[in-house]
Amino acid sequence: MKKHILAVLALAALAAPAAAEVYRIDEAHSAVSFKVAHMAISKVSGRFDRFSGTIDYTPGNTKTWKTEAVIDVASINTGVEARDKHLRAPDFFDVEKFPTMTFKSLKVTGYKKMKGKLHGELTMRGVTRPVVLEVEGSGPVKDPWGKERVAAVAKTTINRKDFGLGWNQVLEAGGLLVGEKVEITLEIEAVKEEPAPAK
Repeated sequence: MKKHILAVLALAALAAPAAAEVYRIDEAHSAVSFKVAHMAISKVSGRFDRFSGTIDYTPGNTKTWKTEAVIDVASINTGVEARDKHLRAPDFFDVEKFPTMTFKSLKVTGYKKMKGKLHGELTMRGVTRPVVLEVEGSGPVKDPWGKERVAAVAKTTINRKDFGLGWNQVLEAGGLLVGEKVEITLEIEAVKEEPAPAK
């Protein structure tokens, strides 16, 4: 009986998926950027300069993949300080009340040849909505310092009004000053976390 139990446990261990490795986002080699229409004739680009997060990743095993990220909304940067100040204000992000934006993944679908859809929940201005990102990944690879890295580019489009960012102005000739659709692009590098040294 004891041998039978040990055999069952051994088979269960073999069948269980290996734990995913954890990679921490390298802020110095990553970017969180966006574009939004301006006066229906051009687009304004911007980015968030401060963010953090992790990626759980096992090559080929999408069931173990997950990611969580936090963005410091006050770090918004469109290159124009007056505009950035307005974006931080209650008309838009209201950073005093809602200092962070978060993303938490739920699942990966349609993965093939390093491309797939990442389903998750985006929380912005206290509102949580489902989003789907088109993702293309690469790695893992070793950098010149022996660290293991993975990378991904993810894109999605959201309607800012869904998250309570409804401010706008009607133009004299008709139409709106600021577009409602926001194109988001994430260019991410992440470094594998090393196990803590044994004491």
